[in-house]
Amino acid sequence: MTDAATKTFDSHAGGYDAVRRRLVPPFDAFYGTAVGALELVTGPVERVLDLGAGTGLLAARVLAARPAAELVLLDGAPAMLDRARAALGDRARYVEADLGAPLPDGPWDAVVSALAIHHLDDAGKAALFSRVHDALRDGGVFVNAEQVAGPSPWLDQLYRERHERAARELGATDQEWADSLERMAHDRCASVEQHLEWLREAGFADADCLFKDHRFAVIVARR
Repeated sequence: MTDAATKTFDSHAGGYDAVRRRLVPPFDAFYGTAVGALELVTGPVERVLDLGAGTGLLAARVLAARPAAELVLLDGAPAMLDRARAALGDRARYVEADLGAPLPDGPWDAVVSALAIHHLDDAGKAALFSRVHDALRDGGVFVNAEQVAGPSPWLDQLYRERHERAARELGATDQEWADSLERMAHDRCASVEQHLEWLREAGFADADCLFKDHRFAVIVARR
């Protein structure tokens, strides 16, 4: 993320988790599909790296499903990572680093991410996917639960309008939506099709979208 994005997320860390179910309308299916995708790993899931882990929302669900796994959370926003540490304690390790930095030493059985990689520009996303591929062991899986762009300007605008409508129907307040827009000002979303193209160019043998609800998608790739 850019320095400005990091500062924005740090300033919102305290109330970030409380509004997730309102601001991510398909919350349970979205996170549930991401965790379920670990079943695609060939062999045991013993080492998992969470990129842009934030407050640990995805990491907590990974640990609930895979309690014996070694889990490393990486994030560039220290206040967000502090929230994760308070929630998960010594059940995980924590690395403060930007998504453009070298990844912690692998090989990893799985690399996961939720609502983070869309803060990188297109070149940054493609470069990260290549680094993730190299960090996974053979049979390992990359799971990216992401906010995506529509495949055309018309659909993208439709998805944005639907996102706000669904969030407000779930009870999002004017302030919560305004805070969400402040965070989304740092977004550089790409379509599902573009993600899959970058993943295949990075060398992943298998890549697909397992879940999609308008702006929210779970994209997976296996080395």
